[in-house]
Amino acid sequence: MKTQNSKFKIQNLKFKYFVFSLFTIYYSLFTVSGAHAMHISEGILPFNWAVLWFAVALPFVAYGLYRLKKLSAVDLSFKPLIGLMAAVVFIISCMPIPVPTAGTCSHPCGTAISGILVGPAISIVIAAVALLIQALFLAHGGLSTWGANIVSMGVMGSFAGYLTFKTLRSITLLFPPFSKGGTGELAFAGFFAGLFADWATYIMTSLELALGIRGEAPFIPLFTKILIAFIPTQLPLGILEGAMTAGMVVLLYKKRPDLLVKMCVLKPEEAV
Repeated sequence: MKTQNSKFKIQNLKFKYFVFSLFTIYYSLFTVSGAHAMHISEGILPFNWAVLWFAVALPFVAYGLYRLKKLSAVDLSFKPLIGLMAAVVFIISCMPIPVPTAGTCSHPCGTAISGILVGPAISIVIAAVALLIQALFLAHGGLSTWGANIVSMGVMGSFAGYLTFKTLRSITLLFPPFSKGGTGELAFAGFFAGLFADWATYIMTSLELALGIRGEAPFIPLFTKILIAFIPTQLPLGILEGAMTAGMVVLLYKKRPDLLVKMCVLKPEEAV
């Protein structure tokens, strides 16, 4: 009986993933207008910098794939969950707001929620897949700058979101009224995880752009100029992503606390 129930749950999860994937394709093809160069555009970075960021991104992606393979071998339902997270990150990061002065666009990232739920290593793989699909089919970002975009959105976003969430949960659980856990504590940690993940991504993007395009120009003034160019859009978008991340964590806590326990976000006693 347990085996049949387990197979039914896996099939049900796969069906939901299929429906969600169809929605993602529809959203991408028919609602995302204007092929703005999301992330760092194709051809923006010189060849040597593009190669360097690929080299930086590669070990993170390789370790993420190792973790994914290891966890999937233990739990057959893990891959469909990763598929759902990939669709979520893809959709969230498909809302570009052009920033012409920086040569790129602002947008929410979604790597905070994936970092929280599946860990930063696998979240990097999810971001890499989303970035590749966007570069190939939506002209968002580029193939030559794929490595740089993985580092900024995948590595920085995932680790910033994950570490912020874990740190704030550890701190807030020591003090009332958060000492008993619950939605308030999760919303607080989730909000700042989304906020800092978003801002960390764009600080790293500004760094990559400044290093790549500065030529003989001083680094600090150019980096500051690019960073300031993002502020009008990224300041409110960071707050929006914080609210989205908090909302998703709280929703899962209310509807499926067992998933949060399964993904080691909550301890079993916290899900009661």
